[in-house]
Amino acid sequence: MTKSRLIGDYPVIGIRPTIDGRRGALKVRESLEEQTMGVAKAAAKLIEDNVFYSNGEHAKVIIADTTIGRVAEAAACADKFRKAGVDITLTVTPCWCYGAETMDMDMNTIKAVWGFNGTERPGAVYLASVLATHAQKGLPAFGIYGHEVQDANEKDIPEDVAEKILRFARAAVAVATMRGKSYLQIGSMCMGIGGSIISHEFFEEYLGMRVESVDEVEIIRRMTENIYDEKEYKKALKWVKEKCNPDFDKNPEELQKTKAQKEKDWEFTVKMCCIIKDLFNGNKNLPEGNEEETAGHNAIAGGFQGQRQWTDFYPNCDFPESILNSSFDWNGAREPYILATENDTLNAAAMLFGKLLTGRAQMFADVRTYWSGSAVKRVTGYEIEGKAKDADGFIHLINSGACCVDACGEVKDGKGNPTMKKWWEVTDKDADVMMKATSWPYADLGYFRGGGYSSRFVTKAEMPVTMMRLNLVKGLGPVMQIAEGWTVKLPDGVTDKLWKRTDYTWPCTWFTPRITGKGAFTSAYDLMNNWGANHGAISYGHIGADIITMCSMLRIPVSLHNVAEKDVYRPASWSAFGMDKEGQDYRACKAYGPLYRNIR
Repeated sequence: MTKSRLIGDYPVIGIRPTIDGRRGALKVRESLEEQTMGVAKAAAKLIEDNVFYSNGEHAKVIIADTTIGRVAEAAACADKFRKAGVDITLTVTPCWCYGAETMDMDMNTIKAVWGFNGTERPGAVYLASVLATHAQKGLPAFGIYGHEVQDANEKDIPEDVAEKILRFARAAVAVATMRGKSYLQIGSMCMGIGGSIISHEFFEEYLGMRVESVDEVEIIRRMTENIYDEKEYKKALKWVKEKCNPDFDKNPEELQKTKAQKEKDWEFTVKMCCIIKDLFNGNKNLPEGNEEETAGHNAIAGGFQGQRQWTDFYPNCDFPESILNSSFDWNGAREPYILATENDTLNAAAMLFGKLLTGRAQMFADVRTYWSGSAVKRVTGYEIEGKAKDADGFIHLINSGACCVDACGEVKDGKGNPTMKKWWEVTDKDADVMMKATSWPYADLGYFRGGGYSSRFVTKAEMPVTMMRLNLVKGLGPVMQIAEGWTVKLPDGVTDKLWKRTDYTWPCTWFTPRITGKGAFTSAYDLMNNWGANHGAISYGHIGADIITMCSMLRIPVSLHNVAEKDVYRPASWSAFGMDKEGQDYRACKAYGPLYRNIR
């Protein structure tokens, strides 16, 4: 896989095999050594095979050198893990152990405990005891307890246990990957949008990140002073001319730019794209004498203000946003960037969560319009069907031309189903398919006086997706909204009529949620009416359960979701905060506070 763009190693997961420390004539500990270490090795292999870093590498897992029966061995394990860069620990055992002596006491690690459900030795008793001790000491830990009793000699990990181990590991790797990285805002507040008013406290105390800020004029400076990679720029421009299909210009003929002017806009836009990459993560190939600029800002996510000061005068950032957010560019498949339109910092954070959990490109869109079944029929004569009918309609997801082109839905998986692939699975053929499904109309000069190009496609496939939104609420802090559902495939004529009622030059996706018959998920309308902001981050797949687990690690309560209760997985101590899961979440997050709170 490719080398990470970011400075700093990926988080390591450490497995802690704990054991009954009693020795003596009956050799209690000795009789459990092989089984205990076997459980640890099985857990390590499960994680290594199924959990990935954002660059596509398998997650690194290490195991303590010995089983842990007493505090000296716990200390030796902690010392090894600290030197190896372990940020996440999974304690495993098939038997009783001494809880406070063997537990992970590191305040900074993300913790889970798996107690083997067997009758020969009380692993579940240790699990209950040590989770109570974690709660008592203010160290939240996830509990893993299998539904079915296993025989002592069983080596397979039960499906329900494996699901929890992997959910914990995926979420913990995502959380720990963000730590120490940067959010780079290019510009600042955009058109009064709340999400573009950056909160240093949120990024620092909840995500463990720093905030970097660069004025948009830095892009002009680098263009003017030739502080960019000329070879990379020429390669990118050649690729654009070959792969980016031109499309119509909707502007009045007397306002349209000449062909030569439009070519200059392409050159400007491509150069801007290259410079934004350099701002994110640096570029050692910049011209000599620009050593400071080669370093970059170690940005794992960022946003571009654009409107209005930039876009009233210069070509917009739609092309850079669309291509950088996609899973490939002129160099082939590569890890998607997170670059938020209008510098919506909170939507960028939700997109980052989705990317780190899935390895896939993320969609950025306005949550623009709710269409009921009756409204669709009135306007088009079409009777909606399937999942959209179940929800009495769908929501139009559309925002300028900044969406990743992966969202066209034209790429197929091994079974022929439409998909948005993990970026390391994207082939050159896939990239060509996506680019052929995408065109690039000239920008609407009513919105973008400086011109530019917008990506344009329609999602013509039904795909499982999850829409997310982080919101900041005064007096409460950050809250997450989650809506699992599907993209909706409409007949071309129906899409055309509805699409033309908004901006026909922008990418078009129809979304309908999975309804539950309750609250915000009574219908698509109720979801639209309860959505917390004008934007949404959309990820391929139903990943709501993983997002819930990740948010609990960060102490961000979830205010809205349609995930089945059986799939809601949070630290064991959450159950001490009441009987209703939503209330538990709010109270526990408030009690524990942000994961990286500065003042304790």
